[in-house]
Amino acid sequence: MTKTDKMKKESKHKLHYEIGKHLMSVEMENVQKVFDPACGGTQNIPLFLTEDKSNETEICNVDIMLVKNNRIKVIIEIEETNIKPTQILGKFMASALAKYYIHNLSNNEKIFMSENVCFIQILDTKALKKTSRKIKQWKNIELAINEVLPTLQTNLKTYKLFYGNLSDINLNEISQFVLGEINN
Repeated sequence: MTKTDKMKKESKHKLHYEIGKHLMSVEMENVQKVFDPACGGTQNIPLFLTEDKSNETEICNVDIMLVKNNRIKVIIEIEETNIKPTQILGKFMASALAKYYIHNLSNNEKIFMSENVCFIQILDTKALKKTSRKIKQWKNIELAINEVLPTLQTNLKTYKLFYGNLSDINLNEISQFVLGEINN
């Protein structure tokens, strides 16, 4: 990637890039960190429904994935523009249904979900008006997901929602939460 290409990605997805840069700098023992291009990485991060790596079984691409003991432990999705409930819930559900990560940069090795995967969503507040009710809506979505999560047959066991914009999001709070989940 050229320096110009990198600068274009940084300016298009500023929150993605800053979160990625921050998490890249956080020491995580025995953790493989995988970042998509918007977060400063070099590849897409496809998740699949089955062990068959094909277009028919690929269900989503995530923004950041953390792997420990050769198992997916944390999935992070960052939403900068589409912050509607259907987008938030759709990203969650696609990851909840996924079973494997398979990519040629990992020699097409099937990496399974851990028994206790944490799904984190980070929503950008930059477009919100001061009178917006979105943050209350997001908190209600987080409560609803956590209420139904124990009843779902999925390896996602923890759901956490963070929100803010580039100037006020607490990156250290996010990384401390991630570290707690990695070591859980």
